[in-house]
Amino acid sequence: MPAKLDYHWHLRRVMADRGMFQTTDLIEPLDKRGITLSSSQVYRLVVERPERLSLKILMALLDILDCTMEDLIEPAAAIEAAARGKRAVGAETGIGDLRPRRARIRGTEQK
Repeated sequence: MPAKLDYHWHLRRVMADRGMFQTTDLIEPLDKRGITLSSSQVYRLVVERPERLSLKILMALLDILDCTMEDLIEPAAAIEAAARGKRAVGAETGIGDLRPRRARIRGTEQK
């Protein structure tokens, strides 16, 4: 099974290397390049890993931070456990060869 592709997003680290410690530090430089984002959008761009990113925004970030794409985006292989997919509830593996046994509930008589 081939490894799934993944990536690490290093915008926060690159900003810190350039002396930009607040997410709002990007709002004005982006606006000067014709990109208007709200403070919450910029916050998500910096703090979270973007699933979709406009090339215009990416090029503006590279220009603002004077960096390369390799500085912002680091390719990585996905974790194998995630690649295996979901398992049914109760299908967890035990310890070594030990596996939990399914409990049987028998009718209880109340006196």
